[in-house]
Amino acid sequence: MKVPSAYLCVIVVSSTTPLGIVWSSESISPTMAVLLRMCIAAVLGSIILVTTRIRLPLSKPALKLYCYSGLGIFGGMMCSYMAARYIGSGLMSLLFGLSPIVAGLFAQRLLGEARFTALRWVALTFAVIGLAIVCWHKLLLNEHALIGIGLILLAMVIFSFSGVAIKSVSISIHPLATTLGALYFCIPLFFITWLIFDGNIDTSSWTNRSIRAIVYLGIFGSLINYIAYFFILQKSSPTSVAMVTFVTPVFAILLGSQFNNEVVNSSTILGGSLVLFGLGLYHWKQHKAE
Repeated sequence: MKVPSAYLCVIVVSSTTPLGIVWSSESISPTMAVLLRMCIAAVLGSIILVTTRIRLPLSKPALKLYCYSGLGIFGGMMCSYMAARYIGSGLMSLLFGLSPIVAGLFAQRLLGEARFTALRWVALTFAVIGLAIVCWHKLLLNEHALIGIGLILLAMVIFSFSGVAIKSVSISIHPLATTLGALYFCIPLFFITWLIFDGNIDTSSWTNRSIRAIVYLGIFGSLINYIAYFFILQKSSPTSVAMVTFVTPVFAILLGSQFNNEVVNSSTILGGSLVLFGLGLYHWKQHKAE
């Protein structure tokens, strides 16, 4: 696998994941939907691991890596699925767009990366203003949107921290092993969460669209996407990896509008443009520095 191919895979799958989360949670409880998704990925990944004889290390650094990786998957996914009841897929992806900047802030603390320059703070300001415009309009239309916005921002922060924490572990293992180690770590957490908040297995209300979305997310959104993500995370800085979110909001918003009847109005366009401009400014500065 080459880094450009892995990047393309993550961009395509990440662009469709928010819509898949919304569809899978339409008729199935969020806790059950994400649990089934992770179980599908774990079963298929385990089969591949055994047949290809890829080693799953159990050393202390490896277990630490699985813990950090699983934290990002559990925290990021659980909050995202809960948020899907309140906001659309396009806004979910747009809010996740702040992750490169948040990852940069964490990298300063955990990895000793250079502090933000004045231009990067300007980039952050543009991004925050853009998000404020979009979120304010959503709140005027739906007062419960604040819950979804808060959950997605929390998911983004947890996922950003996880990506940086992973880079602090000095170990080189196969991306599939990292993916499965993380899934083995977080699936019990998803199961406990399902027991606490739901615990119901009534399949009579499940729709075909929700089931298909879960299967898609299990195979592509979890297994393939995480393998590609952990691969490029090994080869690049966490801030560079997080720049995937610079591209995905555009596609996610278009997909949500086309296939889920999500409204794209002037506030969304203006706010989204400011977010992307801020992220572009942040990325341009990083590129110039490198």
